[in-house]
Amino acid sequence: MDKFVCLDGLVAPLDRANVDTDAIIPKQFLKSIKRSGFGPNLFDEWRYLDVGEPGKDNSQRPPKPDFVLNQPRYQGAQILLTRKNFGCGSSREHAPWALLDYGFRAVIAESFADIFFNNCFKNGILPIVLSVAEIDALFALVDETPGFRLLVDLQPQRVVRPDGKALSFAVDSFRKECLLNGWDDIGLTLRHADLIKAFEEKRRIEQPWLFA
Repeated sequence: MDKFVCLDGLVAPLDRANVDTDAIIPKQFLKSIKRSGFGPNLFDEWRYLDVGEPGKDNSQRPPKPDFVLNQPRYQGAQILLTRKNFGCGSSREHAPWALLDYGFRAVIAESFADIFFNNCFKNGILPIVLSVAEIDALFALVDETPGFRLLVDLQPQRVVRPDGKALSFAVDSFRKECLLNGWDDIGLTLRHADLIKAFEEKRRIEQPWLFA
């Protein structure tokens, strides 16, 4: 996966609590396990006036003009600002896949559902927990400032507002190291490729009947 070190990104506000994974990516899109191609159907039921289906040409679908991701000022956003318990519901990994495919690299919320929170780290998305007061202030700034951006710096673990005010956030040291280096589960395993190869060669000699 891509490394996450420092992100200077446009912020899109989703002022809703308890956003579940079926809202993030509806169930009809879970047939594919390619990890890509889900971005156009992110928040599908909220983005479009009709019902989305796999393989449908989204460019021909009628959008809901009042939904945040359909508003011109938020096009190209890489940071999603939202409320408490984001990513609740089923454990589908397609939810972070859809966010990442759309272009989001960080999600800032009051709290996250546990499984979704873990899946974000495994897919190169940084989930950031800030206080209710800090979230409220950010929503106000986004609303009053077209083109509002934040600097997310993982190494010092801080979110920096345009006025220079820095907001600190916590992150597990192992997960932080994985994001900084771009290590997903496969990447972590491949760091030990030489040891794995040596083990398999030794086993082939000691237990040849397994390879007959």
